[in-house]
Amino acid sequence: MITKNENQDQVEFQQDDLYEHYKIVVDKGQLPLRIDKFLTDRLPNTSRNKIQNAAIAGSILTNEKSVKSNYKVKPGDIVQLVLPYPRREIELVPDDIPLEIVYEDDYLVIINKQSNLVVHPGYGNYRGTLVNGLIHHFDNLPALKKPHEDSPRPGLVHRLDKNTTGLMVIAKEDLALTHLAKQFFDRTVERTYVALVWGDLEEGGTITGHVGRNLKNRKLMHVFPNGDNGKHAVTHFKVLERFGYVTLVECKLETGRTHQIRVHFKYLGHPLFGDNEYGGDIIVKGLPSNKYNQFVNNCFQLLGRQALHAKSLGFIHPNSKEHKLFENEIPQDIEAVLTRWRTYSTDQLNKNA
Repeated sequence: MITKNENQDQVEFQQDDLYEHYKIVVDKGQLPLRIDKFLTDRLPNTSRNKIQNAAIAGSILTNEKSVKSNYKVKPGDIVQLVLPYPRREIELVPDDIPLEIVYEDDYLVIINKQSNLVVHPGYGNYRGTLVNGLIHHFDNLPALKKPHEDSPRPGLVHRLDKNTTGLMVIAKEDLALTHLAKQFFDRTVERTYVALVWGDLEEGGTITGHVGRNLKNRKLMHVFPNGDNGKHAVTHFKVLERFGYVTLVECKLETGRTHQIRVHFKYLGHPLFGDNEYGGDIIVKGLPSNKYNQFVNNCFQLLGRQALHAKSLGFIHPNSKEHKLFENEIPQDIEAVLTRWRTYSTDQLNKNA
């Protein structure tokens, strides 16, 4: 969206799920002015302290170069600002939800999110979310310090779907929140997933296709291959293990769109095993028989969700500036299904030998 404010600057605003992006072309009559004051004047709902934290985190760019808060804007400057998700009017209530903490320091915490857990409050899910659990366990998250300014998504810089398990990073203070949000926005965060998909994939590859809301069902996403809708999305994958009718793959995200892996593999014709929203909870591959049908249905019941797990997460620590990489194991429910598929595929090979 492009608008003109009262100062005649050209302002472009984009809002994503977890951060907002401003692009301002400074008016030709602008006198030299500190950039933190300039942005505070033009973004009345954003505090100067929050803008200064953005500068420290490298989230303010002028003419595509990071600048400090004392930089003085000039006519024609192109100013870009990335901020964590804006304020929303939803009351947050603490809930005692068990969290598996993988790592914690004064700046951030890494959790291994369990299945059947919505990440943040929203329509139909105002309680029992990960955010409700976070504010029960931690009393120093950014949104709790200034609730009149921050969002009801304290500490969040990314998310996982309700039934996707795996690693998430949570910011515990303002600068960490801004610094991590910038890394996700810049796509410098390393994220690796494992997924069990329908079909016998012979080799890895890259899936490219704009991802946006399904025009017929707004709760689902859709791939727009011609780029006429949605946002640019890229998923890289390689084959880890084959079981004949299903394949275990490793996925690396170049972008991070809602449901990206799930909808990309659906578009490829290989929906995730057990995914009830994208056609993976029915028998997609294999020769129908009572025995095979029963085997697959038993796997569905054992899993109860899409077979998708965020296995590794890498980023630059907002304080130490060291590269951090966290990894975890495939969860028991997915591993149990993999064990069954290994046995089944081995039996099939022996029969055909």
